[in-house]
Amino acid sequence: MNISEMLAKNARLYPDDTALIQIKPSENLRQEITWREFDERANRIANALVDRGIKKGDKVIHWMRNSTNWLEAYFGIIRTGAWAVPLNYRFTGRDLKYCADIAEAKVMILGEDLIESVETVRSQLLTIEKYILAGQGTPEDMEGFEEVIDKSSAKPPEIKLNDEDECGLYFTSGTTGAAKPILLTHKNMEVAAITEKAHHYQERGDNFVLIPPLYHAGAKMHWFGSLMVGGRTTLLTEIDPQYIFEVIDKEMGTIVWLLVPWALDIIKAMDKGELKKEDYDLSHWRLMHIGAQPVPPSLVRRWKEYFPDMQYDTNYGLSEAAGPGCVHLGIGNERKIGSIGKAGFGWKTRIVNKKGENVPQGEVGELLVKGDGVMKQYYMNPEKTAETIKDGWLYTGDLVREEDEGFIYIAGRKKDVIISGGENIYPIEVEEILQSHPEIYDVAVIGLPDERLVETIAAVIEVKPGKNLTRKEVNEFCEQNLPRYKRPRHVIFDKVLRNTTGKIEKPKMRQKYADFKNNLKNFKTR
Repeated sequence: MNISEMLAKNARLYPDDTALIQIKPSENLRQEITWREFDERANRIANALVDRGIKKGDKVIHWMRNSTNWLEAYFGIIRTGAWAVPLNYRFTGRDLKYCADIAEAKVMILGEDLIESVETVRSQLLTIEKYILAGQGTPEDMEGFEEVIDKSSAKPPEIKLNDEDECGLYFTSGTTGAAKPILLTHKNMEVAAITEKAHHYQERGDNFVLIPPLYHAGAKMHWFGSLMVGGRTTLLTEIDPQYIFEVIDKEMGTIVWLLVPWALDIIKAMDKGELKKEDYDLSHWRLMHIGAQPVPPSLVRRWKEYFPDMQYDTNYGLSEAAGPGCVHLGIGNERKIGSIGKAGFGWKTRIVNKKGENVPQGEVGELLVKGDGVMKQYYMNPEKTAETIKDGWLYTGDLVREEDEGFIYIAGRKKDVIISGGENIYPIEVEEILQSHPEIYDVAVIGLPDERLVETIAAVIEVKPGKNLTRKEVNEFCEQNLPRYKRPRHVIFDKVLRNTTGKIEKPKMRQKYADFKNNLKNFKTR
């Protein structure tokens, strides 16, 4: 049963039950739709696209912020047999053109706040024939989302969808270079739903509080578990610790998937007394889980101090594996915090050396995963696809090691490894130590060019508000907790650059600080 069929099933079984709730706290806005309304509006979008010439295998760019409209459009697109091409709402017009040139889309569905970015490159978007705008003030040369829906049929489009049919063209977050287009199938999406349901035990009574961006192959795939069972979902469209607690209280949220920075913000607000558990009814909140990046063990330990009885899970995944879940820590395994866990439901893992041979337990190697969630291909890039998928095994590019009981620990990405004086240093190991310092809010460890050692270790540190950490104090902490060759040679006090999914943008940071030693006056080193 593909995800389109899951939506249709919920509309048949629970037509009048609430499916989606959209909350915008700053404007005191709350909207909700039932499963019947969700299903019918997706059908109307699908029929509208078919009426405008969209057919199986075509591409539709999908460029909007989180909203119920986003999900209606997404399901409408895939019901035509076309490929949804969700784009990061933080993309510039230049980014849009890059993706549009690859996708060769015929239609774009966009949010009103992105019109200006579209107009900067619109004359260069040669394949796009129609624009559908979700919002107010629709230009004369675009069509309005609600107008399109009102004029279209609510009947299901008569288009047969097979498991191996392509349905999504996802562009990677680009933390290792230019975003790569990843082609996913209906089977990939179905596997994501099954995996999530198996890992986190979603039931109809759950309310999934969905916060991260829907364009990414992350939170949406976690939500698929709720879609599968007909559980309701609350879309929180603004991010703030207080808003998160308020929504969990008022909507009786049970599951929240957070990014590391958001969890840190909640802990910081609670530490300062700005946010108090006792002011909210959080009794329904049963599970907090994190993914999209390495999770500092110190963060989870602090979280459990505030929420000792709450379930916790770490999720590992990548867009090439249809999002999260190919590896996960597992509820109840808090004793292994720091690990990403074991192979997920329906998945297999291997750890190999450069020759593709399994490494002994405890040694660092590249993580490989295998399962029905593995992407079909890097679109229009057979060479990169062949390099990444071999005999069904997906080479993730992540360096890991397996410790006792078979739990896997991240060492770093292959491109992030720092080679200093002949030693391989894995940044995540240094980051985890530094993150445990009580005055450090966020940290990124990168390699900087060095004539003698090839690279030296630099730690970019974001200090907690109100604290005044010095370089000397950082060095003393490192002397106590790190071997000499892993200690940062350079300490820079600055904001850690992260993308919208919380991942540290190390290529950008390496570029920013490349000439650090020659421009000390431009950086705070204290």
